Amino acid sequence: MAKHLLSLVVLLALFSVVLSSELRRVGLKKKPVDEDTLKAAKLRLKDRVRLQGAHPGHHLYGGQGVELKNYLDAQYYGEIGIGTPPQKFTVVFDTGSSNLWVPSSKCRLSVSCFLHPKFKPGKSSTYKEDGKECNIQYGTGAVYGVLSQDKVTVGDMEVTEQPFMEAVKEPGVTFLLAKFDGILGLGFKEISVADATPVWYNMMDQGLVSEPVFSFWLNRNAQDENGGELVFGGMDPRHYIGTHTYVPVTRKGYWQFDMGDFLIDGQSTGFCAKGCAAIADSGTSLMAGPTGIVTAINQAIGATGVMNQQCKAVVSQYGDAMIDMLMKQMSPYKICSQIGMCTHRAGSEEAKIASVLERNSHGVGDAGCSMCEMAVVWAQNQILNNQSTELVKDYLNNMCEHLPNPNGESVVDCDTLLSMPDVTFTIGGKHFSLTPEQYILKVGDGKEAQCVSGFMGLDVPSGPLWILGDVFMGVYHTAFDYGRERVGFAKAA
Repeated sequence: MAKHLLSLVVLLALFSVVLSSELRRVGLKKKPVDEDTLKAAKLRLKDRVRLQGAHPGHHLYGGQGVELKNYLDAQYYGEIGIGTPPQKFTVVFDTGSSNLWVPSSKCRLSVSCFLHPKFKPGKSSTYKEDGKECNIQYGTGAVYGVLSQDKVTVGDMEVTEQPFMEAVKEPGVTFLLAKFDGILGLGFKEISVADATPVWYNMMDQGLVSEPVFSFWLNRNAQDENGGELVFGGMDPRHYIGTHTYVPVTRKGYWQFDMGDFLIDGQSTGFCAKGCAAIADSGTSLMAGPTGIVTAINQAIGATGVMNQQCKAVVSQYGDAMIDMLMKQMSPYKICSQIGMCTHRAGSEEAKIASVLERNSHGVGDAGCSMCEMAVVWAQNQILNNQSTELVKDYLNNMCEHLPNPNGESVVDCDTLLSMPDVTFTIGGKHFSLTPEQYILKVGDGKEAQCVSGFMGLDVPSGPLWILGDVFMGVYHTAFDYGRERVGFAKAA
């Protein structure tokens, strides 16, 4: 799960209805974005479901009455119980991590712990001490704690002997400002810290779900009181339109898959024409992608940014050499190596996946090399459009003006939404488009309102990577099929 990119929470929705007895439902509820929420969001890439027990008058197909309701405070999170009797906590249901943790009564030195409920082992008759120390690394710091074991209640499901971390230290202001108490990871066990069995695995192993599938429906209607629904054990057909497009998981850890070209106003950006990796991530509020593409988006929508001086320096010093080598059909990386901007990329596959895990957009790779490769790809696209050398360099300097800010935030003029282009992801050979109204987030009301781009720059050594968070998942219902190791997308209803 990532934490270093701007994370503006987007509004998800639910309404609880009849479903098959195999499905376990978690409702999501929302509240408007406020300044405190925005501050917390800027500090972490993810913020997220609150559960309640079954409604006695509600019946599912098969005769089992279940209704789960959750409340969203502009972030996606919900309520679970830990222990016997259950001690209630709000958690993020996060497909980008795999551990469960909540604050512990042993946490006495972190201010964050004083603002959230804390787990009290002595008040649970099913608690088992483990004592193993561990920490979970995020881009903005680590959460430290000790492993324990207890019953975890999610809706009407009781997961027994579930490992979780009692957090004893939550550094910084990230969790101080968070509306949620902890995180419940729904990623693969391969990225679980301390090899702790994820809650989702125990749900399957203990026969609590008959289908090894869970799915998210996130409502984007800001006026709707309810925000969305998480279904364990399958999908509610009323949450989507048509059929899902499935793609196989290419790396177990995150829900990672391969995607194709990324288009702006129907035109290729060139960065993913030969493929990019992507992660479907319920714990990420925005969408994070290669800085080169995000810069092209910023240029198309008129977003302002500040990281332009280094970019312009690269264009000024090496522009002619780049174009000359491009005419000889050299690759971007080879060109940048030739002019001394890039060195050999070393590191094992394990190191690469670790860098993605932390998702720290600062200090990952060499900034000069990344800047050079971006400029080469931009130039390559212009040359393919038969532009002259001078026009190519003018274009590059213009693109440099629109690089994202260091913290990832890009602001746009709210009055220009109608003139902004659609953007399109290619997944499983099909196009998944977002309109400006869907990828621009409005913070505040009236004259004080700000419009912020739902895209943020993220570069990792292992190659181009997209993290498709709530902005994307709100438009496209997302199914996580563990049994067949695939991810599916369909238009949300």
